[in-house]
Amino acid sequence: MNQEKPPEGNLTQLMDFVLLGFADMPHLQWFLFGLFLIIYIIILMSNGTIFLITKMDPALQSPMYFFLANFSILEICYVSATLPRMLMNLGTQRRRISLVACATQMCFILMFGGTECLLLAVMAYDRYVAICNPLNYPLVMNHKVCIQLVTGSWITGIPVMIGKTYQIFSLPFCGPNQINHFFCDIPPILKLACGDTFANEMLVYIVAMLFVIVPFLLILGSYSKIISIILKLPSATGQAKAFSTCSSHLMVVVLFFGSGIITYLRPNTRHSEGTDKVLSLFYTILTPIFNPMIYSLRNKDVIIALRKLLCK
Repeated sequence: MNQEKPPEGNLTQLMDFVLLGFADMPHLQWFLFGLFLIIYIIILMSNGTIFLITKMDPALQSPMYFFLANFSILEICYVSATLPRMLMNLGTQRRRISLVACATQMCFILMFGGTECLLLAVMAYDRYVAICNPLNYPLVMNHKVCIQLVTGSWITGIPVMIGKTYQIFSLPFCGPNQINHFFCDIPPILKLACGDTFANEMLVYIVAMLFVIVPFLLILGSYSKIISIILKLPSATGQAKAFSTCSSHLMVVVLFFGSGIITYLRPNTRHSEGTDKVLSLFYTILTPIFNPMIYSLRNKDVIIALRKLLCK
């Protein structure tokens, strides 16, 4: 893991990498396999259930639940870009991944991650209109607008993330091929590149600003306006009800954006491989598993719809 890169004149292009993952815990491999398999099944079932009830229950046909259904499907896609490969590595102990497979995994992770940032901003805008402009809410957030917002969230980042992945994997890779991570993420991949990575690192910061910081600032702006409106409500009951509709979304935002910002916007000199692995668990695994719990346990309509589904 501490191998030196060979001199520039003696480079051999690598064709595959080794995902070390949790190789430093050899006695826990099967325990970790079972743990992450259970987590994966829970994520698939819980997010799938949220999607199902928002489509089947007539009481959950508002824009908020339309966005929540898309968010649940997105979480399934996002976690499926990382966990199956991790489970295969833990189960077979074959940690090699080809350069093409590594690039493909990174590309999908970046696309789904970018979509999640944009979709969370859309959900914040939906709450802003619902609370700050309730009389015009059905007109502003009509079905056509909701479709356009969701479609834009899904497709906006695709060309950007494909281009960024192509640029990163156009770098020469030589010498050590061990990635001290459980999936192909940007910081550990750039550490293996032999050429000058300054331009790539700047591009990472620019894309992170566009797809992480800008949506995060829009969310903060929406919620600052929402909070100012809520505090003006005459009754404590009205304030509590308004806060309850937003608190779930805020919890997901803090968990996802907090870990993502620390991972991709820290100075490169401060990147710790152990810290990166822990942080990536937050935005790739913990957010998808907590999402259904946060939205269902704090939402009476979802609980009622879930009871109806279970009673059938």
